[in-house]
Amino acid sequence: MTGHVQIVEVGPRDGFQSVGPIISTPDKIDVINRLYGAGVRRMEATSFVSTKAVPQLADAGLIVEAVRGLSGLDAQVLIPTARYAEQALASGATHLSAVLSVSEAHNLSNLRRTRAQSVSDIRDIVALLPADGALRLNLATAFDCPYDGRVPASQVCDLLAQLLAIAPRAEIALCDTTGRADPAQVTELYSILGECFPDVSAWAFHGHDTYGLGSANAYAAWTAGVRVFDASVAGLGGCPFAPGATGNVATEDLVWMFDSMGYATGIRLAELVDVALDVTALPGSQTGGRVRNAILAGSCANAR
Repeated sequence: MTGHVQIVEVGPRDGFQSVGPIISTPDKIDVINRLYGAGVRRMEATSFVSTKAVPQLADAGLIVEAVRGLSGLDAQVLIPTARYAEQALASGATHLSAVLSVSEAHNLSNLRRTRAQSVSDIRDIVALLPADGALRLNLATAFDCPYDGRVPASQVCDLLAQLLAIAPRAEIALCDTTGRADPAQVTELYSILGECFPDVSAWAFHGHDTYGLGSANAYAAWTAGVRVFDASVAGLGGCPFAPGATGNVATEDLVWMFDSMGYATGIRLAELVDVALDVTALPGSQTGGRVRNAILAGSCANAR
């Protein structure tokens, strides 16, 4: 088996936002530059959100300015509402990554908006997007909600039908926000949606590793035809509005898995692990993943 998959590095946004102590802007840019140097060519670089709610991302404009100088980097920016989309576009961002939840309860907790209000926001965001702009739609709690439990596939279909009527060319990312999805559920949901929406050409998977199934769920999505996967260096992350959810699946774990399967990611694992080691040392960071430690243990064994 040979081919390619695309890994979207979300550590600089999803990962950093979970860290309490403020990381300096130069330190963030250094991590981004080193990830780029390791071969990362798509990254969720930052987010325009309430600086009161997420003070860690108050430097979003500076981050967008910095990543624009990295040739060939597709730097997407997360935005929760049309108001923040305006700010992101004004800063020079061209790839917007909008988010809303399938679960009404989670959408109210995460965005302080009803789903209907968020759908209306997507309509406004599409109207704001320039002709050369790109849009991703992240469907949080597509598999499980921290308040309501397992989410029926019918709810995902209903919401997605509304969104595709507004943004038919958007990339669609299904998000396992709590990390409680299992491989069978992941395969089933993508299969159902693929049959319901055959014209969607770009699917993505965003998984958390709360129960150790992050890589297994990514593989399940791959078997269903998905080729775009979110991951966070060193497994950094954790959703503040999904109690108990730990970090995203570690980038190094997915790189190792897909490279071993013969699917090139374009990311150099040794250089990525070097970045991951420094990320684990960030004060207040919550990290995960297994490949990093396995590689280090092997290095130590070779040294002996």
